[in-house]
Amino acid sequence: MPAMTVLATTAVPDSLRGALSRWTIEVVPGIFVGTVSARVRDQLWDAASAVVGDGAAVLIHPAPNEQGFALRTAGQRRRIPQDFDGLTLIRMQAPNPHAPSVKNQQSAP
Repeated sequence: MPAMTVLATTAVPDSLRGALSRWTIEVVPGIFVGTVSARVRDQLWDAASAVVGDGAAVLIHPAPNEQGFALRTAGQRRRIPQDFDGLTLIRMQAPNPHAPSVKNQQSAP
């Protein structure tokens, strides 16, 4: 039975965005929502996780658990899902001190 699925992407190839758009709608940049079967959902996830590269992807779909949904992630993220006695909680990973930082810079007039 089809169920609502949300797939959020960050910095993924345009080809993936096009493939996801065939089955879902992109409600805001990088957020795809659709009502698809489990088979289609799994195939979309396989395609997304295979080409995520330096980007990231998160899939949320209904599941028969206490929270009512399941969460899958691919790519590098600061938020790491952790199972805690059957509940999925999010653990924040410390920022990488060696990663280049992006600062809000304004040019002088």
